[in-house]
Amino acid sequence: MAAVDDLYRDILLDHHKNPRRYGRIEHPDVTVEGANPLCGDEMVLTMNVSNGRIRELRLESHGCSISRASGSMMAEAIEGRTLAQAKELVSAFKGMMMGKASAEDLPPELEDLEALEGVRSFPVRVKCALLAWNTLLEGLDAAEGAGRDGHH
Repeated sequence: MAAVDDLYRDILLDHHKNPRRYGRIEHPDVTVEGANPLCGDEMVLTMNVSNGRIRELRLESHGCSISRASGSMMAEAIEGRTLAQAKELVSAFKGMMMGKASAEDLPPELEDLEALEGVRSFPVRVKCALLAWNTLLEGLDAAEGAGRDGHH
C-alpha cells in the first residue's frame, strides 16, 4: 500500500507544480470564480463552449496543493467533453469525495483522481478537493443559461 501512497503523492505533487490547462482564455464564453475562505484557495475558470461542448477550458488557481492538483486533473478530464458529460464526471467525483462511492467506481477518464480519495479522511480538506468541481458546475450552469449548449 505504501507504493500506492507514494504514487498518489507523486501524482498530486506533479499536478500542483505543473498544473494542466493553467491560465485564462483571452475572450471566454464563460468566466466563474471560486474561493474557499477556510484555506485561502482562489480560482478563476474560463471556458469556450459551442454546440454543447467545452472546446477550451483554463483554470488559474492560487492555493493549497490539494485544490490546485484537483483543479488541474479536472481541467484535463473535462476539456473536450459535452456539458452533459462534464456534469456526469462532476457527479462521479463528488460522489467519491462525499463517500457515496469508491475510487473503483470512477469512470476511466477520472483515473488519476483516485489519488484524492484519501482526502476524505480529512473533512476540512474535502472542500479543497471540490472547489474546482463546484466552480465548474457554476460555469456549466452559466453556459447552459447563456444558450451555448446548442439546445436554444
